[in-house]
Amino acid sequence: MVRVLAVDDEKPALEELLYLLRSDPRVRSAEGATDATEALRRIGRALEAGPDGEEAIDVVFLDIHMAGLTGLDIARLIAGFARPPLIVFVTAHEGFALQAFDLKAVDYVLKPVRRERLAEAVRRVRDLAEPATAGTATEQIPVELGGVTRFVSVDDIAYVEAQGDYARLHTDEGSHLVRIPLSTLEERWAARGFVRIHRSHLVALRRIDELRLDAGTTTVRVGRAELAVSRRHARQLRDLLMRQARG
Repeated sequence: MVRVLAVDDEKPALEELLYLLRSDPRVRSAEGATDATEALRRIGRALEAGPDGEEAIDVVFLDIHMAGLTGLDIARLIAGFARPPLIVFVTAHEGFALQAFDLKAVDYVLKPVRRERLAEAVRRVRDLAEPATAGTATEQIPVELGGVTRFVSVDDIAYVEAQGDYARLHTDEGSHLVRIPLSTLEERWAARGFVRIHRSHLVALRRIDELRLDAGTTTVRVGRAELAVSRRHARQLRDLLMRQARG
């Protein structure tokens, strides 16, 4: 079960959010703060008490537009703490999803908050806060679908295709265009088993079904897609696949 601090300078909105959070059986406790000063004081006190203290906080649900410091400002300050809590943004504005991604937010919930959508955010938090019982923590990528922000798990991505300053994430269900350079994702996801096979493609090593060498040209099959492997990446890729096969 997770311990929550919700921050919103509009009292009715804060009370509604706390009501919904406290009605979720996965939430152990949910307390509120109406400004940045109170929120940061509570978080600092929780960190001093330690992860098992009565005042411990697993996640902060943050409104973005507030008087004084914004939710984004608070998130940046929290990121500098030794053991920062997780962050979920709760906002009426769709235009901050990329900044939420940069700040490693777990989720991005739009107002008015629906109970089902909030329950999904709590599930994501629980999975990250309790990895021993809920599975391995995984990064979530915000994508826009018909004006609605959704989060795609990195584990669901088979390969990524460069499209200028954008990248197209390919999953089994479809593809999503995000404004993140391929080079940024290559650096960020190297530890998750993604490898560069071409200037235009980044592939999840575990999703490669076949490596083919034909007349000096190397390709890989990832699901139904066949992708070219550049000469400079071919040897490294073969070595990685052989190492993976040996376990």
